[in-house]
Amino acid sequence: MTTIRQEDLIASVADALHYISYYHPLDYIEALGRAYEREQSPAARDAIAQILTNSRMSAQGHRPICQDTGIVTAFVKVGMDVRWDAQMSVSDMINEGVRRAYLHPDNTLRASVLADPAGARKNTRDNTPAVINYEIVAGDKVEIILAAKGGGSENKSKFAALNPSDSIVDWVLETVPEMGAGWCPPGILGIGIGGTAEKAMLLAKEALMEPVGIQELQARGPKNRVEELRLELYEKINALGIGAQGVGGLTTVVDVKIKDYPTHAASLPVAMIPNCAATRHIHFTLDGNGPAVLAPPSLNDWPKVEWKASAESRRVNLDTVTREELASWKPGETLLLSGKLLTGRDAAHKRIADMLARGEKLPVDFTNRFIYYVGPVDPVRDEVVGPAGPTTATRMDKFTETMLAKTGLIGMVGKSERGPEAIAAIKRHKAVYLMAVGGAAYLVSKAIKASRVLAFPELGMEAIYEFTVQDMPVTVAVDSNGISVHETGPAEWRVKIGKIS
Repeated sequence: MTTIRQEDLIASVADALHYISYYHPLDYIEALGRAYEREQSPAARDAIAQILTNSRMSAQGHRPICQDTGIVTAFVKVGMDVRWDAQMSVSDMINEGVRRAYLHPDNTLRASVLADPAGARKNTRDNTPAVINYEIVAGDKVEIILAAKGGGSENKSKFAALNPSDSIVDWVLETVPEMGAGWCPPGILGIGIGGTAEKAMLLAKEALMEPVGIQELQARGPKNRVEELRLELYEKINALGIGAQGVGGLTTVVDVKIKDYPTHAASLPVAMIPNCAATRHIHFTLDGNGPAVLAPPSLNDWPKVEWKASAESRRVNLDTVTREELASWKPGETLLLSGKLLTGRDAAHKRIADMLARGEKLPVDFTNRFIYYVGPVDPVRDEVVGPAGPTTATRMDKFTETMLAKTGLIGMVGKSERGPEAIAAIKRHKAVYLMAVGGAAYLVSKAIKASRVLAFPELGMEAIYEFTVQDMPVTVAVDSNGISVHETGPAEWRVKIGKIS
């Protein structure tokens, strides 16, 4: 019989969460390197280069790959012959490991978990509690898979109760384009088939924890229906032309993982959950011989890719930019921003909208300014700001007309596409929307030379900051005429690929 000590589990969880905050799984990095080599879309290739460069920088600097350091999910298999030397419950030990990891002063991670989700939505400040799934199994060990799942990809999770005669492939191909780019492709899709509604969702999440292996499957060929589905979906999803960051290209997914389970004769539950460009998970085992030992990967295993700004990029001074200058920017054009850049996301936008509705004076002057949708990680040591990549812009769509019509704002920076409502407002007010690369948060943070809070400090990472940036890389995603690269790019590449009419 194996005895697992309380401190060994706590320390293992804390160490593992730090590890995955700055080390990508090597199987994903290798797959992304292959995608970079074969990519023909300049915009997608640039985005993948930023993600790979960011990954290496994070591994070297031991700082988060993404500013959204996720909500922790744990899959825990406890052997029936295990005994515990502990005063805390297993869940409490895991949550203590989460708390210790997210509050560690050498690598502070962003606390994103809110209690009372339908009410006050108050930040728990330590990213607890984790979402924990247990299984009691034979044996004398404890096996744990830990993942830190960002909100942008988690929000794109899908479920359908199909009829038994319905096509799973058709449902997936109809649904993936509806997910937009907020899940930061290229990534991995986990699909769960069967069981019940909640079982299908759990299967999809578990599937994401498996290593990338589509190339091996292609080489040897499928052995069963699930493997046939993986190959078919991998080819057909990539043929949609969505591409990296949704701007069009050859690689939308680097793998499709599927797990299934027996189901009721009347049912065909299907779930789909994406993992983003900040794929983060790790598997370790406790056998009674102390905490898990997590060997750091070699930087030699990273693809030899180093992103550099294109010589054709247009430099923009945010302190002097005019609407006339905005009108000359073209969809898909790359810009390098310098000057003062405001920040704000969901909570700040809600407060601004409420203040305007009450006729109150705003604490910040937005006239002729740009706002960056971001919730940065707190800085450590000599950092000006921690990793500070973009959040999903579509969540701010409902505020866009108000911001453009009533504050003097002329531009926005975020990730993923904008919806019809926001695009109409951008066109109406001759504003622009710029896209930064999701999954390149540490790289972006190096362009931020100064940072100060201007308003709503009690909101923490959702406060309004003013960043001073120098050569921050962005792409014109929606121009002042309302033309969106997230519409034109995938359409162009879907035709070029030519496998889906």
